[in-house]
Amino acid sequence: MLFVPEEFALQANVSQKTMAKLEAYADLLTDWNARHNLVSKSSLGDLWRRHFLDSAQLAPFIPPDAKNLADLGSGAGFPGLVLAAMRPDLAVTLYEATAKKCAFLQAAADRMDLHVTIENARMEELPRRAFDVVTARACAPLPRLLDYAHSFVGPNSVCFFLKGQNLAPELTEATKYWNMQVSQAPSQTDPLGAIVTVRELGPRHVQPQKTENPGRRQPKGRRR
Repeated sequence: MLFVPEEFALQANVSQKTMAKLEAYADLLTDWNARHNLVSKSSLGDLWRRHFLDSAQLAPFIPPDAKNLADLGSGAGFPGLVLAAMRPDLAVTLYEATAKKCAFLQAAADRMDLHVTIENARMEELPRRAFDVVTARACAPLPRLLDYAHSFVGPNSVCFFLKGQNLAPELTEATKYWNMQVSQAPSQTDPLGAIVTVRELGPRHVQPQKTENPGRRQPKGRRR
């Protein structure tokens, strides 16, 4: 059965004002996607579940006193733009390496009347900067994602990652290189997926080997 915006609004518990922003975002995404392939075309038929609810399910986990949030590998803006609309008190920074996607993110933020910061840069080339909250969806396998995230965390930061069916082997591999407190919660949108919460992230002595193209998105597991 098609998951319609009204069901999203009820399940995500968003106001009419927030819903208007998200519907404007959805309209713009559908328009741009015909030319730029920002998300898989097959997912547009279930946009409100696959992308919007998948992103919105992180909102209840974000500490109420958090001041800022970094979304890594934002792509078409999930989950960063959705969370920015739901938590306007947060200073949200979207990190994306592809210029055309940054152009879309800016257009979407303008259409939604959101004040977010968009950084067109590769994450591994950025200077360290601590955020209260770090998020990512379909960005990279967990060992590499933690390598990225480490540049954005401080002692009290918390990371929320949307991961798919490959989580177990990724987590096993990640613990070889990273010390962390990690917990999982089931995904509301993917029966094989999970919300991974990471705190107190710090490297072990051995770091994962750099890949030739560290900015590539993972081909399996979570898909946009």
